[in-house]
Amino acid sequence: MARVLLADLAHTSDVIGATRSRTAKTTELAAALAHLRPDEIEAGVAFLSGELRQRQIGVGWAALGDVPAPSSTGPPTLAVHDVDAAFDAIGRTSGPGSQAARKQALHALFAQATPAEQTYLRRLLGGDLRQGALEGLMVQALAKATATTPARVQRAFMLRGDLAPVAHAALTEGPNALDRFTLEVGRPVRPMLARPAKDVDDAFGKLKDAPAAAEAKLDGARIQVHRSGSDVAVFTRSLDDVTARVPEIVVAARALPVADVVLDGEAIALKPGGRPQPFQVTASRFATSSKTPAIALTPFLFDVLRLDGNDTIDLPGRERAALLAELVPHNQRTPREPVTTTRQARDFLARTLDAGHEGIMLKALDAPYAAGSRGAGWLKVKPVHTLDLVVLAAEWGHGRRRGWLSNLHLGARDPGDSTATSFVMLGKTFKGLTDEMLAWQTRRLLELETARTRYAVQVRPELVVEIAFDGIQTSPRYPGGVALRFARVIRHRPDKPAAEADTLDAVLSVAG
Repeated sequence: MARVLLADLAHTSDVIGATRSRTAKTTELAAALAHLRPDEIEAGVAFLSGELRQRQIGVGWAALGDVPAPSSTGPPTLAVHDVDAAFDAIGRTSGPGSQAARKQALHALFAQATPAEQTYLRRLLGGDLRQGALEGLMVQALAKATATTPARVQRAFMLRGDLAPVAHAALTEGPNALDRFTLEVGRPVRPMLARPAKDVDDAFGKLKDAPAAAEAKLDGARIQVHRSGSDVAVFTRSLDDVTARVPEIVVAARALPVADVVLDGEAIALKPGGRPQPFQVTASRFATSSKTPAIALTPFLFDVLRLDGNDTIDLPGRERAALLAELVPHNQRTPREPVTTTRQARDFLARTLDAGHEGIMLKALDAPYAAGSRGAGWLKVKPVHTLDLVVLAAEWGHGRRRGWLSNLHLGARDPGDSTATSFVMLGKTFKGLTDEMLAWQTRRLLELETARTRYAVQVRPELVVEIAFDGIQTSPRYPGGVALRFARVIRHRPDKPAAEADTLDAVLSVAG
């Protein structure tokens, strides 16, 4: 089998980008996957997904500004395997003079590329591949290429946390190889997510009268705690290892009477009286490392995914809750109680709000843990309407906000695009932003800049913001036909990928 060239993937990307048909995209991707050699699969899957296998290699936009002219000496020669090896070498470069060395190596790679390959490399390194070949679509394509079901691929992917090795196993060994992907202590899985509900009545309706428990929704940082013997690892919702930054969570995990375990929950900073600190206080702890932090984090755990050698994700919620109650002290568990009526749930919501938390979750007692998905068995209820939206652009401020990117252009995910690459603008807001938030978002949005005019900066749609609003109104001004009333920024969500932002359908469901 001949080596696959980068030009082949660039062509596939162009073909996919030219069609909105999901079936056509899947067919094209499946064909591309089938042509990859075993040593090309992981890099090829990453490239087709618009990612690097290494995630980061220390190359920014500045290094792409003066790359050499494209090669014009003949047909394409860059193989996928060689490009991936070059990225590996660049990423490993460190020490004095490393920035110049990485740039030199990057320029050497670009000098071998044709014009089409250079365009593809720029978009790949800049995170700007919008051909739609993201995780959901790649799962479908891999299932088609290996003659198995998307659900089987999806489960292996969620348990492994990385589609590239899953693709390698399935394409080289057959679909039965997918069954060996199980939850492993020390390797994070993608967390289960909740769906929004307008209120308690709406949540009960969506649960269709299934037995449920109400659980406090804390304004903390999602954590996944893994322990094997005395070894403990703590991961964020984006699967980043933050063990060194949360020593108090490590101590709490080691105190549990268990040999090995994987737990899901939140970490939150509390005030002396036990009420929660603002989210920014909790978030700041994850940005620094200290063996004796000035602000302590408290774990509030709400699920157990593995216990003493056995996976528990397929057990019903009530059984997982019982296991958690036996294992974790009461003051380290998220407040929870069974509810059978909307009145009980509203009472629990009132008490939770009085305690300073942001809302409640209603969880079906029969539901398994749907790793990486917005499972139908988890509904979140907040008294204030909020949405997680993506920043599409920002306008320069005026007066005392001069020099800062202030007015945010907000978008919801297009519900017709399951690949989370298309967004529908819902309006703008500059409200709710403190000077600290303005300074931070200006720095971050300039890192995401793709173009600018005199008045605004266009950005890659990656920064998620939590937006509060008073209602939805029709508006012919925006593509979605609706706009948010009195929208204001609650907080930035750099921990949340754009693929987890709310869709236009979620916005319309709030409107009723």
